[in-house]
Order: sequence, then C-alpha cells, then structure tokens
Amino acid sequence: MSRPVLYSFRRCPYAMRARLAIASAGLECHLREVVLRDKPVAMLEASPKGTVPVLVLEDGPVIDESLDVMLHALRNHDPENWLSPEEGSQEEMLALIADCDGGFKHHLDRYKYATRYEDADFEHHRREGAAFLKKLDERLATRDQLFGTRISLADMAIMPFVRQFANTDRDWFDAQPLPNLHRWLRGHLESVRFKSVMPKFPQWKPGDEEPVFPAAA
Repeated sequence: MSRPVLYSFRRCPYAMRARLAIASAGLECHLREVVLRDKPVAMLEASPKGTVPVLVLEDGPVIDESLDVMLHALRNHDPENWLSPEEGSQEEMLALIADCDGGFKHHLDRYKYATRYEDADFEHHRREGAAFLKKLDERLATRDQLFGTRISLADMAIMPFVRQFANTDRDWFDAQPLPNLHRWLRGHLESVRFKSVMPKFPQWKPGDEEPVFPAAA
C-alpha cells in the first residue's frame, strides 16, 4: 500500500473526528466507506472489535481508537497547531475530551438510543448530558473556541458528539439557553473543513476503487 487505509463511516462521530484530524494533518489515505451492518472481512481482520475508524498504516500497524488516530496524524504533522492550544495545555484538552468520551457519551447513548437500554430514562440522560453542554457553554462565554480563539484538538474531538446530541431532538436543543455553544456548533457545522470531510461515498467492497482522502479538505 502506498498510503494508509482508513475504514470510516460517514455519520459516526468517532470516524468524523478522525477524518477532521487527518484532513488538518494532510495525511492522505485510501478511504473505505463501511456499512456497519455489513462490515468488510478485511476490516475485521485488521481490528476484530469491528468499530470505526480503523487506520491501517503502510507498514502494517493498526490504530483503531479514534483519539489515537487523531493524535497519530497530528503528531506527524500539525500545521494548525491543534496539539498546542492557545490557552491551557494538551493535558487539559485530553481531560476535557475524556469527560466527553466518558460520562457525556454514556448519557448521549441512553438519550439517543433509549430503547436499546433496559430501563433507560431518556429525560434523565438528556438532563445529565445537558450538564456537560452547560460546562462547554460556560467555557465558550469568554473565548471563541474551547481553548482560546483558534481551533484545537478538543474542539474537533468533542464537536461531533455535541452535533449528535443536538440532532437527537433539534427543537429541544435549539430552545436551550446555551447561546455560546449554539454559536460554536453552528460555526463548525457551516465551516469548509467540516463540509469537506462529509462527502458521501458508496460502500467499499474488495476490488472497488478507493478514493484518496482528503481530496481537498
């Protein structure tokens, strides 16, 4: 392989944040779009846990955690300084991301997919998830992005999950008193960068042509 292979699923927030970092780093990959109900054998051989993203490097190593994909790409090339926030430290960014990936994601899943969890109270989980959103809104009251005036790793790692929470009940989300978070999310969703990592690709099957990503992200 002349380039790494990226197994991705367009709407998955984990895959989204990996693509955002790969685009920022300019790491060219062969993209294989996955349908989660019909996962390719090659992906499962590379990463038996069967979740996206999966990045298979040219020399064989496999990275199959989204934050690790982000860090791999940016540690090789970080032209926009996502790993060096204008305010705070990389450790503080990683701590906020851990809050997102832990407690917030727990409540997000049980809010969005309440019927998949026995005895899940979606209103309880919505309230608990909204507490994390309020924390973000308070940070954004005094800065354009989560760690200063410019985008950092934290913004791009967290934004896809805020998007997913917002889209679960958009009318409810838009009615919440979170003006700074609304402004921040809207800005990212309308950005050239986000739109550039969201093109639609057909399901990949062995032998298919593999588009190079990012083409113009």
